[in-house]
Amino acid sequence: MDEALPAQFKGKYHYGTGRRKTATARVRLYEGKGQMTINDKPATTYLNPQHLLDMVMAPLVKIGMKDRFDISVKAMGGGPVSQAVAIQLGIARALVKMDESLKATLRAGGHLTRDPRAKERKKYGLKRARRAPQFAKR
Repeated sequence: MDEALPAQFKGKYHYGTGRRKTATARVRLYEGKGQMTINDKPATTYLNPQHLLDMVMAPLVKIGMKDRFDISVKAMGGGPVSQAVAIQLGIARALVKMDESLKATLRAGGHLTRDPRAKERKKYGLKRARRAPQFAKR
């Protein structure tokens, strides 16, 4: 599996998994210069609106290590925002695996909390999870 990685991503890495709704992100942190690839594309093209890229980089900015790691991500499922939140959680978890002393700082910033909200299942007799069929009095 390491043979398919570019030369800058060879060697030891720290791993973290992030999830949000149906999105899953597998994140690898390598010692490097701050490059980030998501699904073999540069992060700036994959996460097009700048606020999504800022959201993903928030854990690294919080601890002051933005340009210390190269990041390789495999993201699947969900939409762009869900994938961005999943990547953010994966980065935070990988940082904690690397250095346990960062846990308090990342927890205080809200970067280690998985968002549990997901789509509620449809119930029988209803049109959606809670939407009842229209009632006609006459």
